[in-house]
Amino acid sequence: MGDRPLKRRLIQLASALIYNANMAGFGKGELYRGATKGLCVPGLNCYSCPGAVAACPLGSLQNALSRLPRKAPLYVAGFLVLVGLTLGRVVCGFACPFGLIQELLHKIPTPKIRKSRWTRYLSWLKYGILAVFVVAIPVWYAWTEGYPLPAFCKYICPAGTLEGGWSLVAARPEYRGVVGGLFGWKSAVCIAVLVGCVFCYRAFCRFLCPLGAIYSLFARVALVAVRVDKRLCCECGLCVERCKMDVRRVGDRECIHCGECRAVCPKNAIYFGREKRICQPAEENGCSVSER
Repeated sequence: MGDRPLKRRLIQLASALIYNANMAGFGKGELYRGATKGLCVPGLNCYSCPGAVAACPLGSLQNALSRLPRKAPLYVAGFLVLVGLTLGRVVCGFACPFGLIQELLHKIPTPKIRKSRWTRYLSWLKYGILAVFVVAIPVWYAWTEGYPLPAFCKYICPAGTLEGGWSLVAARPEYRGVVGGLFGWKSAVCIAVLVGCVFCYRAFCRFLCPLGAIYSLFARVALVAVRVDKRLCCECGLCVERCKMDVRRVGDRECIHCGECRAVCPKNAIYFGREKRICQPAEENGCSVSER
């Protein structure tokens, strides 16, 4: 079991490199404009990042919604449903570059904020951000003003600021004289999120990310997911207790399917996907309430 975290970290790194394969763009401060830029990657990765070779699904969704009612967002909606049905929040645990950044920041040795009922309450905030900034404001501006306004990307997204805004300003000195108050606001939001992630595990992912909110809607039906064989489970609660996310049970809407709970399960009852398990019922497998 010891090599599982390493494998996940390697997959996270590989995803970040694949999403941002245009490495030369970071030095030149130029965006990639090839054919793949019209396609979406499953994780949060800014379109305006100089290395990005594809589009972010959140940015694409907002732009697509801004074309309502003239054009329905069929491609982006279909893509999100397909990813949700197959992977769900596995994307958050394995294929999101900003998720990787958050986890690395959390390794900085500082006092940590432990999860509690308050962090569970805050985990609902991302659904409000999804409803208001990703859906309502872009649609409202499309209908009333006639031009697109990707509100989440424009006012909140720290990944866009870190990967796109700061990278472009660093590479292109001529941009530094034209950045204004909005860039300052976005920089302040990004710094606040990054600092928050040092003290609170995946703070953006847990409380603010609307892409995670979308994928969480598929928690019960996603094909690839961490699941519990209830015939083996002795309900000791170690999986939920040791999880850094605000889960109430393995595989619920807050689970990012990182698989770390598998290492603490005393009965090896946690597994990936829909694989069939050959096992004995819990009461026949030595489980007891005393193991809680």
